[in-house]
Amino acid sequence: MVREDDQVLSVMDIFITHRTQLCQAAAKILGSRDRAEDVVHDAYLKIIEVRSSFDIKQPVAYVFRVVRNLAIDHYRRISLESTFFAAEEEGRDTPSSGELPEAISINRQQLILIARALDQLPERTRMVFELYRMGGHTQREIAKMLNVSPTLINFMIRDALDQCRNAVVAH
Repeated sequence: MVREDDQVLSVMDIFITHRTQLCQAAAKILGSRDRAEDVVHDAYLKIIEVRSSFDIKQPVAYVFRVVRNLAIDHYRRISLESTFFAAEEEGRDTPSSGELPEAISINRQQLILIARALDQLPERTRMVFELYRMGGHTQREIAKMLNVSPTLINFMIRDALDQCRNAVVAH
C-alpha cells in the first residue's frame, strides 16, 4: 500500500521531472506559455487535493491527462468569454453613456463638418484615409494596393487629418 506522503512525493516528482513537457502540452492547446504555466500549477493543486481519494495506477499518464483536460477547459472558457465580452470591450453594442442632448448635437455637427472636409479632399487622399481609419488597413498595405511608397501614404493620411482638424476647429 502506498502511503499518502509517498504519493505526494511521487506526484511532486512527476511535476518536477515532466514540467517542461506538461507546459508544452498545455501551450499547444492554449497558444500561450503563461497560460500553460497557470494550467500546470492548477493541475498540481487539483491532484494534490484528491490524492488520498483513490490510488493512481499510472501517475504520469494521469498527470498529463489532467493537464490536458484543464488546458481544454481553460481554452473553452477563454473562447466563450471572448465571444460574449469582446464586442463590449471593443466598444460595440454597449449602452450609450447617457450624453446630454447638447453633447449629442455637438457631436453630430462635428461629424457633418468632418464629412464635408473629407469630401473636399482629393479622391485618392480621401480613399487612403478611409482605408486606413475605417477599413483597418496598414499604411504598408495601402501603399502596396496603390503602388506608391508608404511615406506618401503617411503624408496623405496626415493631410486628411489636418483637413478634418481644421474644419472642426474653424467652426
